[in-house]
Amino acid sequence: MTNEHDDATRGRMRRLNVGTMITVIAPVGVLLVAIDSRAWWEAVVLSLGVLAALVAVARWTVVGISRVVLPCLAVAAAVWIVGVLVIDAHTAAYGVTIVGAVYAPKLPRGRLLAAAGLAAFVAAVGAARPLVSSGDAADVLTSYALIPGAVAVVTTAGMFAGQWYYDVLEELAESREREAELAVARERVRFAGDLHDIQGHTLHVVKLKATLARKLVRADPERAEEELREIHALVGDTIEQTKELVYAQRRLNLSVELENAKNLFESAGIRVRVDREAEVDARAGELLGQVLRETTTNILRHAEAGEVRIVLSAAGISIANDGAGDVPPTELRGLSALRERVAGQGGELTVEQRDGRFVTAAVLPRDGAGTAR
Repeated sequence: MTNEHDDATRGRMRRLNVGTMITVIAPVGVLLVAIDSRAWWEAVVLSLGVLAALVAVARWTVVGISRVVLPCLAVAAAVWIVGVLVIDAHTAAYGVTIVGAVYAPKLPRGRLLAAAGLAAFVAAVGAARPLVSSGDAADVLTSYALIPGAVAVVTTAGMFAGQWYYDVLEELAESREREAELAVARERVRFAGDLHDIQGHTLHVVKLKATLARKLVRADPERAEEELREIHALVGDTIEQTKELVYAQRRLNLSVELENAKNLFESAGIRVRVDREAEVDARAGELLGQVLRETTTNILRHAEAGEVRIVLSAAGISIANDGAGDVPPTELRGLSALRERVAGQGGELTVEQRDGRFVTAAVLPRDGAGTAR
């Protein structure tokens, strides 16, 4: 499954690879055209092969094959044939070698057959040169068949290695996304368990008391009224507990939240480093635990983190992660709500996104921290 972050990563990877390949292919192609051309029309023909290679590379993508590949391959192959039979340019294989080598490893099937076919085509066309040349046959075959064919094999092998690397990256990205989704699902299950703990028992008791009150409404009105008062109080208390849970205001244990965050990150393949600069103030622990829980969820949902560092002080916490996504801090509503709660306790919650890193930090006053309302 792909997402916006994967698309952004592929976009950066594409720009890097296309830029690198064009930077190498263009000057080498110009140099080869200049070496083998003896007339302007020869330069035009050989330039078509280089241009076909540049167009095919420019349309290279991490996933899939562009529709321009076949036309570019046909043009480059024609240039090689003309270069062998007409122009006497053994470097005319440059274009077809580049196009074929770049795209053979990206075929959905028959990759090795395509690579072998490319090398065979280059060598076979080159082997036809002795038919129109009066030079030594061995030297001609070496220059036009053996060397170009070997270059095609080596170039294609290098591209296969590169494609294997990208395939591994794709598999790792998919695996990591599945792990992150699983971690978020576990967090949801934990939330559902907390909600069940709050409401399950209460609803069962309310049902029993309502049944009892219905039986007593005529036989013992005072007792029935007492049962209804208890039901009212019980429901009111459950509403408050549910509200606290929904807004992450239920009392939390920072140590438990820290251990849970480490487990979630590690299950998603994210390295975790915890630095304790001081023992956390007990009054600050609950609110800081809420900050840690919300930040953990945000990292798993919105980032492609490879490493998370958590720093604890006496009345503060800082969570820094790499792989920050495109979601601006202002759109993380959970943190916005927590910022208000931290400010209500006289503290400050700050978020910063810079150079692919996201830092969430909360500091509470030592004398009045952490009492959640």
